[in-house]
Amino acid sequence: MSLDLENLEIKHDPEEKRFEIHVGRQTAFVEYLLAGTNIAFTHTEVPVAWEGQGVGNKLAKYVLDYAVEHGYKIQPLCPFIAAYVRRHAAEYQEHVWNM
Repeated sequence: MSLDLENLEIKHDPEEKRFEIHVGRQTAFVEYLLAGTNIAFTHTEVPVAWEGQGVGNKLAKYVLDYAVEHGYKIQPLCPFIAAYVRRHAAEYQEHVWNM
């Protein structure tokens, strides 16, 4: 199943504490937890049929930009989000919470 990345809509579901992309019955998502002024991204999941099409990267950029825009310090606990932050250190490293 080939996806049109430009037209995929990301929705924020604050009750479920996640950002989601829905196409048909399939859902990709990033889960998070809030702790004061920190946002911890805990898990990313992309359906197997969508892997390698950039869906995970689109979600990662969106959630990280959301965190920056809202003044959160980022805790990339999810390995996928952590790898994205490392690849885009110039954009996000100053916003990452360091212990």
